[in-house]
Amino acid sequence: MPVTLDNKLVVALSSRALFDFEEENRVFEEMDDRAYMQLQSDRLDRPAPPGVAFPLAKKLLAFNADGVHRVEIVILSRNDPVSGLRVFRSADENGLDLGRGVFTRGRAPYRFLDPLGAHLFLSANADDVRKALEAGFPAAQVFAHSHVDTERHADELRIAFDGDAVLFSDEAERIYQQDGLARFHAHERAHVARPLPPGPFKPLLEALQRLQRATGPSVPVRLRTALVTARSAPAHERAIRTLIDWGVSVDEAMFLGGLEKGPFLAEFEPDFFFDDQTGHCESASRAGPAGQVLSGVTNA
Repeated sequence: MPVTLDNKLVVALSSRALFDFEEENRVFEEMDDRAYMQLQSDRLDRPAPPGVAFPLAKKLLAFNADGVHRVEIVILSRNDPVSGLRVFRSADENGLDLGRGVFTRGRAPYRFLDPLGAHLFLSANADDVRKALEAGFPAAQVFAHSHVDTERHADELRIAFDGDAVLFSDEAERIYQQDGLARFHAHERAHVARPLPPGPFKPLLEALQRLQRATGPSVPVRLRTALVTARSAPAHERAIRTLIDWGVSVDEAMFLGGLEKGPFLAEFEPDFFFDDQTGHCESASRAGPAGQVLSGVTNA
């Protein structure tokens, strides 16, 4: 029987998402790929420091701690195979059980998301993220300067999502952008009983819900999710009704009515936060790892 990743949560990460390769990347940008490859080769025995997605990967792999393989973390990278060797060595030094990786030496890697059956792709490359989203995969561009704390709440994985253009479509966001807040609220009141169309991250929330339900008492980590949205009453009701209609739930919901998200996320302490707007990601990155979902009207 062939090996399969069916019935597993599959997360694909670029090398720069999992590890802090910003110094090496500057060499690539200022010189060329050969200088980059040489630097990575020279540093094979030097473990790379954790990157933006490191806490997420570490805690997701903890869901396999009881011997049931629920989660697969795959490296999907534009790096060359030699640089990939450093990625695997760094993972081993940091206690991450990574068994699979695809290294394309500059070619777009998103096309491998389909055979992997990936539920999420995180990358520092904006073009790869956009192509992944266009292909129907949840994807986000990591904010490399995000605050990363690998030690906090080790027994809980916390993931937060924006609503419109992330969990939900940008249908209502378009009305807000075009016609203003009053028209947006009137539209949401009129359509309160009609579920919002799904956004690019609905499949990830559903996959996380399945993981949450499948977790037994011997797994050392629990999953906690949050909806963190600029919506306020009365627009909050349609968002909650939509989640009910989908048969999924979140543990916490914050309807902030345009308040800055960062201070609220600082209290939630997410291991990752997804939003479509640059300003919200900038604010969130001071509280923890953040990624921008390059979809919807604000990224057109």
